[in-house]
Amino acid sequence: MPRRKTFQESMELIRLPPAAQPPPNTTSPDNTVTRYMSTNGAWLPGSDLHTEIRTLSDERPGFPMHTSAFGGHVYSQSVLAVCQTLEETISQNSLGLHTIHGYFTAAGRPERPFVYEVAVLTRGRSFLTARVEARQPVAPSRYAIPEKHIVPDDTRFDTSDLCEGVLGFVCFTAIVSFVLPRPHSFGADRQEDAVQQRFDFILSKRAPAAWDPSPPVDIEVLINALDVRDVVGTFPMVDMKKVDLAAWNEDRPLHERRELILYRLLAPLPSTTANEQNNHVLVHAYAADRNGLLMAANHLEFPLNDKTATMSNTFVVHTNVADAQMEYRPDSETDKSLEKGWWIQEVCFPRAAAGRAIILNKIWSPTGVHVATEYQDGLCTAMEKSPFDFKL
Repeated sequence: MPRRKTFQESMELIRLPPAAQPPPNTTSPDNTVTRYMSTNGAWLPGSDLHTEIRTLSDERPGFPMHTSAFGGHVYSQSVLAVCQTLEETISQNSLGLHTIHGYFTAAGRPERPFVYEVAVLTRGRSFLTARVEARQPVAPSRYAIPEKHIVPDDTRFDTSDLCEGVLGFVCFTAIVSFVLPRPHSFGADRQEDAVQQRFDFILSKRAPAAWDPSPPVDIEVLINALDVRDVVGTFPMVDMKKVDLAAWNEDRPLHERRELILYRLLAPLPSTTANEQNNHVLVHAYAADRNGLLMAANHLEFPLNDKTATMSNTFVVHTNVADAQMEYRPDSETDKSLEKGWWIQEVCFPRAAAGRAIILNKIWSPTGVHVATEYQDGLCTAMEKSPFDFKL
């Protein structure tokens, strides 16, 4: 089993020279575009179960094989490219990430690098905005493993993987904003009761580490067919657990149902500088994008997913960025205590219609602070009927 990568390893970027011809209609104040390239392949959902899924597909033709890169990779790494472009300004003003408004326009591929082009839109002393676009080479890396849509775990992309600069269409674009930290106005700091309080009667039933791992692919019909509820997998950056809310959700309408996902850092992550603090926000954004639409399909009781794909994803930090810092502690200290390093995603599904579903994901700190919210809209459709009958 490949080693689980840390934030630093998964998100590593190298700076590229300026493009020979800058993108048209650049609105950057200084008319410049900075460029970066990823050095590691993006995580592929389902790659941890590749052998099992391949066997299932061979035995029961029609089962879909997933080939698209995890969207959270390009989502978070594109913002990291923005942070590196603005590192000096961020450091001078201690600017923290405020919002990420991202749009997925084409599927990303894990067997080739992403190239990010960053243009600063507005500069102010307390508020700053930038645009980032991501594209990929038109051909896979020379390291790509045939038919597996991945590269070996130790692969590091370099400029020779850029197909001599021939890139495809924009596959992701985002507007990113940063704000100056501020105190609470007139002491106002209000929120609903923390998720730890509202769901204490369930969370207290087990130690945090005793819940099942968050599934590599959270499709109930697949999990039931393969009987794989204890697979930790290779998901990077964080350890994730899924709280069993089946009994609580039963007979509730879709908009009242909840999923609780616990997560903690896999390895220490520095937080001394302003940019290092922003990296912690990117860990939350990365983790928040995992399995959301798949869980929506489960609650919609789809016989089998036809298409689940994020179209737009907004991540808003409600606090100063210092409140988003994740403290790393050894497993021996955190396994039995929610307050010692476990963050909680409170996921709900306000609406499903027109072949799409909405995911609302509240990010709660170990001390019960509502730090951020993810709002995701994406395709969520079912096959008219399952191509095979699951009989276990």
